[in-house]
Amino acid sequence: MLRRLGAFGIAALFVAAACTPGQVASPSPAPQDTPAPVDTPAPVDTPAPVDTPAPVDTPDAGQMPDDPLGVVTIPAGEPIHIVFWGVLSGPDATLGTDSERGVRIAIEDRGGELLGRPIELTTEDGLCTPEGGANAASRIVADPTVVGLIGSTCSDETVGGIQAITDAGLTTISPANTRPTLTVPERGPEYAGYARTAHSDAIQGVVAADFAFEELGARTAATVHDGSAYAEALQGVFADHFRELGGEVVLQTAVSKGQTDMAPVLTQIASAADGAAPDVVFAPLFVGEMGFFINQSAQVQGLEETTFMGADAAFSPDFITAAGDAANGMYLSSPDFTAFGPEYQGFLDKHQDMFGGDVLSIFHAHAYDAANIMFNAIEQVAVEGPGGELWVPKGALRDAIFATANHQGITGTLSCNEHGDCSAPVIAIYAVTERETGGEWPPEVPFWRPGE
Repeated sequence: MLRRLGAFGIAALFVAAACTPGQVASPSPAPQDTPAPVDTPAPVDTPAPVDTPAPVDTPDAGQMPDDPLGVVTIPAGEPIHIVFWGVLSGPDATLGTDSERGVRIAIEDRGGELLGRPIELTTEDGLCTPEGGANAASRIVADPTVVGLIGSTCSDETVGGIQAITDAGLTTISPANTRPTLTVPERGPEYAGYARTAHSDAIQGVVAADFAFEELGARTAATVHDGSAYAEALQGVFADHFRELGGEVVLQTAVSKGQTDMAPVLTQIASAADGAAPDVVFAPLFVGEMGFFINQSAQVQGLEETTFMGADAAFSPDFITAAGDAANGMYLSSPDFTAFGPEYQGFLDKHQDMFGGDVLSIFHAHAYDAANIMFNAIEQVAVEGPGGELWVPKGALRDAIFATANHQGITGTLSCNEHGDCSAPVIAIYAVTERETGGEWPPEVPFWRPGE
């Protein structure tokens, strides 16, 4: 909780105001050709603060907290500065924009304020590459007003930027990174400032392989990745589990980021199973490359009976537009949004009202939950000084995030472990049909769930 220093001891916790202040950044513009906004629904209930104690002792009256990672000082009347970082431009921009909107809705549901201060949200584009993540992180850590981060979107961005973020004493919560090694016990010390509400692909890859082997009856498979930390790891989990089930992986190959001519790799796949095509191709590519890959698969002889599968990186209307009718009959693994909490419909109504259209990808609810975990932790550790300044000890904030227990989020009941895994993963398989290629998005319900 917030503690006020001075001669009169500890004061009461601030209560957030109910109006949105001018300092909150304006929402991203609505996509073109989307329905007109509907009437504002009742706001989504804000998750209750986590009942964990502040991990630092109350400082002596009139003194700044002593924290080994440093303290962010917010002058009286100044906003609490949060940064969203992730891909916001290029063919994969819908992934980042979708998550950014989830953060903005979380801010709106708190009346735009935290501890009586406006919440200021700024963004940094990580470009979905290690280099982009590194550059975004360097800009973020150069700003001494930054209190906390939500992001990144792509695992590659985190790989490139997390060292600088951790070294600066800051902590980021990703709503969309799924690379397994980001939250394993043996992860490196550079990840001390990293947590996520997204699932691990150690789960998604198994679900995808189970579906291919058990539901589709596939016995031969090929995988394709793009060299990214996300895709390479996910196809590896799929391939390993497919073999464990008794299937044969006849080819594991790759395309390049930005590649548009997929004919060579598709031709290779068409004869990979002893001169014939495999039963299934699992290609967890991002929107840009996946659009070309699926669109051109219809033009390669020998692939007519092969089933194509993608994953959550391509769970976007932009991919469907790029792939065209060739996407009919393929499948995407993704979080099961039908398993989200009852607050999810209110979230969707608020999204429609604020942005004038449907959600763009799948990690908006994870971003909403990540933002609320961050806000709750700030409320626990922030200290008000005698002059009205607000002190946020960075190490205490990190400890409070990692101590999150039983947070009632949209995506489930979330508890963070010591390695930064805060997720409540439920993965399903979605089918792409004429409904989706005809312009309706997202799919209404999963096609298959584990255990069905």
